[in-house]
Amino acid sequence: MARPPVFSQLLLILLSISLPCIPGVSSYRPVVVVHGIMDNAMALFDLQDAITTAHPGTEVFLIPMFQRMKSAWPMWTQVLGFGQSIKNISDTYRDTGINIIGYSQGGLIARGVIQTVDDLNVHTFISLSSPQGGQYGDTSYLRYLFPHYLKDTLYRILYSRFGQTFSVGGYWRDPHHLELYKTTTQYLSFLNAETLLPNPNLTSYKNNFTKLKKVVLIGGPDDGVITPWQSAHFAVFDEKEMVVPLHDQDAYKKDLFGLSTLEERGDLVLLTKANVHHTTWHFDPDVFRDCIEPFLS
Repeated sequence: MARPPVFSQLLLILLSISLPCIPGVSSYRPVVVVHGIMDNAMALFDLQDAITTAHPGTEVFLIPMFQRMKSAWPMWTQVLGFGQSIKNISDTYRDTGINIIGYSQGGLIARGVIQTVDDLNVHTFISLSSPQGGQYGDTSYLRYLFPHYLKDTLYRILYSRFGQTFSVGGYWRDPHHLELYKTTTQYLSFLNAETLLPNPNLTSYKNNFTKLKKVVLIGGPDDGVITPWQSAHFAVFDEKEMVVPLHDQDAYKKDLFGLSTLEERGDLVLLTKANVHHTTWHFDPDVFRDCIEPFLS
């Protein structure tokens, strides 16, 4: 005996409500997480756990590449490696798209992947305390890698061919030697349209970046590592080590790689969170609740 039409419609409604609760089926986009320097993928397990607790069924990918000392390998080398893995994940979820969270140096690697790998389907990019405007400050990481150098002398090694084989050399932005930064660095100066060298891929970098539906930039004044901390919002130091906000920079005013386009669309979000040290961003429950979870659709 055939079921009444009303019964069939009710059954479809109940199925649509219950599907997200079935293992392997989720209404949330998969999330890819890229770890930071001198770190490893499993160090971000707390973030993975927070995501799956808040959004059950979400696929979270912690990519175990370039871990510990290998995280100091050249930035483009890491972009190529992470890029292939992220492209495979993106292709698997072509219909829904994915979200990407990049923590610390991982935020710069993730952005490099987004800007350089064509045909990615990334919905939201969350940059978690990442030096998007560059780094210029003494930190324990730098003292470990370069124990005999201070920040005001590091340019001597980082702005050399040898120095460019270290990841930090790709985003070290010394405000007192900007000419060297713009003519020797091979990574951030290209992504941020600051290089004085030929940059034939700038248009494609911008096109890929503006395909994002949302960019979320998270940082705070008590970070203690990212210098200036506003670099998490694309700010930079000038020659007097005064902070130049994003909106006062030529790259934004001229929309050289898409930040102005994103903001005009309402798709650029800058978030500031006080009382968070750099090493705790990825497991601070308030950071997740206020700055990350709302953007994981």
